[in-house]
Order: sequence, then C-alpha cells, then structure tokens
Amino acid sequence: MEKKLIIIGIETSCDDTAVSLIRNRKVLSNVIIHQNIHKKYGGVVPELASRLHEKHLILAVNKAISNAKINKEEIDAVSFTLGPGLIGPLLVGSSFSKSFSMGLNIPLLTVNHIQGHILSHFIQNSNMNNYFPKFPFLSLIISGGHTLIVKISDFFKMKILGSTLDDSVGETIDKVARVLGLSYPGGPLLEYFSINGSSEKFQFSKPTVKGLSFSFSGLKSQIIYFIEEKMKKDPLFIKKNLSDLCASIQKIIAEILIDKIKKAAIQTGIFRITLAGGVSANNEIRKSFLLFAKKNKEWEIFIPNKEYTTDNGAMIAITGLLKYKKNIFDSIHVTPYSKFSKF
Repeated sequence: MEKKLIIIGIETSCDDTAVSLIRNRKVLSNVIIHQNIHKKYGGVVPELASRLHEKHLILAVNKAISNAKINKEEIDAVSFTLGPGLIGPLLVGSSFSKSFSMGLNIPLLTVNHIQGHILSHFIQNSNMNNYFPKFPFLSLIISGGHTLIVKISDFFKMKILGSTLDDSVGETIDKVARVLGLSYPGGPLLEYFSINGSSEKFQFSKPTVKGLSFSFSGLKSQIIYFIEEKMKKDPLFIKKNLSDLCASIQKIIAEILIDKIKKAAIQTGIFRITLAGGVSANNEIRKSFLLFAKKNKEWEIFIPNKEYTTDNGAMIAITGLLKYKKNIFDSIHVTPYSKFSKF
C-alpha cells in the first residue's frame, strides 16, 4: 500500500505568509496571514514585507501543524517557493524551510511560484469542477505579477505560449483603481463597486497585439486619459459614475482574456482551459468564462475555488508532493530568484 505522504508548503513570495499541510492531495490545513499594513503605502514595501514574514512565519507554521492535528515529526518533506517574487520575502521563506528540513532531517522541495498556481488544480476539491484536468491543457495565469498562457503537457512539462509585453492584468487593475480613488489592492474594490454598475455604460477599445501576447499598458492609458478628460469637465464624474466605470473596466478586461485564450485554443487544438492566479478570483472574469463554456460545449473550463486563487501554501505543498513522487529533490544550497524566465 502506497504511503500517504504529508508535505508542508511554505509561500512567502510577496506579502502573504502562507503555510499549508497536505496528506496526498487532501488539504489538512491552509493558513494565510495577510500584511494589511501595505494599504497605506499603495503597494507592497519589500523591506517591510520581509520583516513581517520573519514575525509571522513561525506563527503560521505552528498554527498549520495544530490545525492539521499532526505532530511535526509526521511531515515527510518541506516544500517552499524559490521564486519568482520579492527577493527579501523569498529569502525569509528559503532560510526557514532549509532549517526546518535540516532540523527534521526530511527532504527539501523547491517550487516555481507560477507552477504552483497551475498545479493547484491537482489539490483535492480545489476547483469548481471537483475533478482534475486531464493533460494536455492550457492554463491562463492572471495575477498581480504575471499574465501568461501556458501549455501543460504533464506535471512538469510546461511551455509558455504567450505573455504580457508590459503590465500584468493585476497591475493594470491596481493602477486604474488608484486613479478612481480606490485603495490598494484595487482588484477587490473594483469588483465591489461594479456590482450595481452597468458594464455597457462606457466603451473601451481592445489593444491590437499579434500572436498570443498581451498588452495592457495601452488599455490602462486609454482608461486613465478618458477619466482625466471627463474630470476636467465635471470634477464629480468619478463619484457619479464609479459603479459603471468599474463594471465597464472589468468587462473589457474579461473580453481581452477570453479572446486570447480562444486564439490559443484554436492554434493548439486544446480546448481544456484552467484559470490560475489572484485575478481569477474576480467574479466578472469567472462569470464570463463560465458563460463562454456554457455557450461552447466542446470547451472544458476549470476555475479554482477562491481560496486557491491568491497566494497560498497548498499550491506549494501539492507541487512539492508531485515532485516528491517523481523523486525530484533539491539541495540545501539552492538560491531564491526574483525574475521569471522559464519553467
């Protein structure tokens, strides 16, 4: 009988201190400590994030072990994010994970953060479908740092088909939200104010970008220029139209994402799509993809449950588990990296 592996996953790539324990593919605990202090700075301050990870990480680990109702000696391996991300926070997670591995004399498993988002669909009951996607499939990664279309042929056979030429979709949302007077992070507030708005009120044009690449800087500039011009004529324009603006902005972004993934699917002949990353928590984007799948029966769309969209330890743990089963272990001498180039 195959041993039921217990893996701890540690994620510190940005401003969330996240720790999870899984037994095989079932989540035993999933702890996330948010650093809300960054709101007043309008974005994540790396040095501050590092200090707070140092403060929060041991608390998160202890809570995760307690919630899982296991002893730390039962853990078979420690899995952690090696990159990409903010180098200071990554070093905190790396140093702790190496010490944890050495202290318990258990293997060390490093995880590419983006790969973790993609493979979160292999956690038990992690998506709205309640089953795992079959290979091959396309993954659309939409987050604050990345916008990618990736072809997934196997757990660790991934090829980038398209990426953003400039801003990520999450970065664009945050910048536009700031112009609307909304605090950081802008995504949840943009969604909140869109609820009672009309997505047909304001029309924005889609950027023309060749191939499977994305570009959001032009859209961002178009929206900001439009708002600034309207504000010159009526200083209360945003206040009067906030809900409609938020709804209209979300609509154009959802349309851009669907158009691009349609193009990728037609080019590859793969009509099985997974969403991943923090922006996939946006209800308008989720509804748009579900509606598209309903209208196009040959398509299979996998949307993650919201707790697995933003950064979390479970996605790091599942990726570590899959590496463990393939005997892909790492040295204590690995070094975190901030930039993403390839898998």
